[in-house]
Amino acid sequence: MADEEQQAEAPSGPSAEDEKRAARARRRAALGGARRTLRDGFSSTLRDRLAELTRTAGDVHDLDERADIYGDGVVEALEQRVAGLLGFPAAAFFPTGTMAQQAALRCWAGRTGNSTVALHPLAHPEMHEEDALTVLTGLRTVHPTTEPRHFTADEVRGLGEPFGTLMLELPLRDAGFLLPSWDELTALVDAARERDAAVHFDGARLWESATHFGRPLTEVAGLADSVYVSFYKSLRGLSGAALAGPTDLIAEARSWRHRYGGNLFQQFPTALSALAGLDRVLPELPSYVAHARVVATAIGEAFAASPGVPWFRVHPDPPHTQEFQVWLPFDADVLTEAAVSQAEETGVALFGIWNRAGAAPGLSMTEVSLGAPALEWTHEDVHAAATDFASRLPRA
Repeated sequence: MADEEQQAEAPSGPSAEDEKRAARARRRAALGGARRTLRDGFSSTLRDRLAELTRTAGDVHDLDERADIYGDGVVEALEQRVAGLLGFPAAAFFPTGTMAQQAALRCWAGRTGNSTVALHPLAHPEMHEEDALTVLTGLRTVHPTTEPRHFTADEVRGLGEPFGTLMLELPLRDAGFLLPSWDELTALVDAARERDAAVHFDGARLWESATHFGRPLTEVAGLADSVYVSFYKSLRGLSGAALAGPTDLIAEARSWRHRYGGNLFQQFPTALSALAGLDRVLPELPSYVAHARVVATAIGEAFAASPGVPWFRVHPDPPHTQEFQVWLPFDADVLTEAAVSQAEETGVALFGIWNRAGAAPGLSMTEVSLGAPALEWTHEDVHAAATDFASRLPRA
C-alpha cells in the first residue's frame, strides 16, 4: 500500500503535449538560428521586425503625416499604388486575403446572378478556409478537374452547369506552385467569357508570376476582372492583402469589408511594411525566380548521386516561381529531424519542416522558398548541403 501511495505521489514524466512543445521549440531554434538559409525566416523577434520597419518606413512614406484612421492616409496611398501596379482603377486594403476573396466572389455572384464559383479543389478557399465561402457567403463551388494541375479551357467549357465566376489561383500553391503557360491562361479566360462568367485571380503570389509568363504585371492582371494580392507571402510585409478591380466592385467590396469587421482603426505598420515590400522586394523577385532553377537543379543532382536516396522528385522542374516542392520516400518526422540536425550541427538550413504527402505511406514533401539570402548560395553550396542532408537519412 505504501509503495502504491509513493508511486501515486511521484511526479509523472513529461506529457505528450510537453514533448510536442519541446520539439517545436527545438525546430524553431535550429531552423531560425541557422547562419545560412534560403530565405528570411518568419521566426524573427519582435525587435527584429520593428527595427526593419523603422529602417525602411521613412523611405516609402512621409512619417510626419498624420496616422491613418479607418483606411485613409498611408492605407489609401498603398491602395492607389497597388491599383496602378496591377492596372486597375481602384483597390481596397484588407487585413486578410481570405476576407478579400470572399468579398470579391460574393460581389461577382450578385453581378452575374449566379452563386456558383468554378475553381480548383486545391485552391486556397477549398483547402485552407474552413468552408468560409459556403458557410459565410452562401456560395457553392464546382471543380473543372480534380487532377493536381491547372484545369484546361476545354474542361471549363465542359462543365455541366452554369457558374458565375471562374477563380484561378496563380500559382496553384498546393499543386506545387504551378502556373499555366501564357497561352493556356488566355485560353482559360476566353473559356470563362464564353460561359458569361467573371474571372477572378487569386494572386497571393502573383507578384512573382509575371516572370514565368514573360509579360508585364499589368498585362497578366489585366486578363481578370478582379485580382487579390498578398503583402506578406513574397513581399515580407507584416500581413494584409488588397483587392483590385473596377471602381464599383471595389466600392461594394469596401462595404463587405466593414460588415466582416475588416475596417480596422489604424493599420499604418502593415501598410508601411507593404509599401516597403513593393519598393524593395518586388524588383528583386525575378532574380529569385531565376535562382530557384539553380537551386532545384543542384538539389536534384545531389539526390541523384546519393546512395541513400532511392527516389526523389523536384516539382515542378524547372520551378515556375521562386517556390517549389521536393518529395522523398521517407517519413516526415525522419526528414524533419535530418533538417533540424543539419541546422544544429552545420548552421545550414536547406530544408524546413516536412509533411506527409497525401495518402501514400512513407512519402513526404517540403516546400522550398527562396528570398534574398538564397542569392548568396552557389550551385556548389546547394549541392553540398543537399548531399549532407541525404547522408543523414536512414539506409534501407
